[in-house]
Amino acid sequence: MRVSIVQMQVVEEKVKNIAHAWALTEQAAKNGADIVVLPEMFPCFYENAAFLENAEEAGGMIWQALSDMARDNGVYLIGGTFPEREGDRLYNTCFVFDREGRQIARHRKTHLFDVDVQGGQHFKESDTFTPGKDITVFDTEFGRLGLCVCFDMRFPELARIMALEGAKAVFVPAAFNMTTGPLHWEVMFRSRAVDNQLFTVGCAPARDENGPYVSYGNSLAVDPWGKVLCRADAGEEVLTAELALSEVEQTRMQLPLIPARREDLYILKRK
Repeated sequence: MRVSIVQMQVVEEKVKNIAHAWALTEQAAKNGADIVVLPEMFPCFYENAAFLENAEEAGGMIWQALSDMARDNGVYLIGGTFPEREGDRLYNTCFVFDREGRQIARHRKTHLFDVDVQGGQHFKESDTFTPGKDITVFDTEFGRLGLCVCFDMRFPELARIMALEGAKAVFVPAAFNMTTGPLHWEVMFRSRAVDNQLFTVGCAPARDENGPYVSYGNSLAVDPWGKVLCRADAGEEVLTAELALSEVEQTRMQLPLIPARREDLYILKRK
């Protein structure tokens, strides 16, 4: 399974971002990608005002462009995220499309990024978004895959359930910042990969030092042993990684962690 991770530069104008994502997806497809991954909030700046301004319903311009991108390039497309409007609510949503442009998955970010790090990042995503309620896995010709968004990946329970539901790889459109990224980004993806013995793939926007939100970048792919297969730097880049999903079962046979779990002990005892 050949995966291309599109660490693209995001600008203010939605139409320009969609066109740029299309060009980079086309480039990845020509290089043999089976799956193309876009970053979190690829159509707009990562700020609450931009979320409100650029929100669209499923089936709108952004959704349709992603569907067309997948179909016209013959790839599975993990379409980053965009602000999805449903009624009076907004969600930070990732849609997935198959090679025919059919939607095969939707994940609404379940854990919202509300942080206030002393001397570092302050952001409250819940000022704008409603949290989703689903743990998301989906089937492809390569096997079952998992999906979550950025802050979701910090919660080990989510990745474990995806693994138990058969996911061989977990894909994560994300946008870590310059406070947490240098310390937590790689170790988080390697930890989830090692704990669950599957592949993890993180796709972030390229860094813009002058933007309203400065992404750490450093998109990457990690194998079930915790080895980093590829990793970007800060700037725009299209990474490609070969994910041999047979390595998941091989790793689990060599180091049988999942069947060795003591579920009889994993109970929170309340007084």
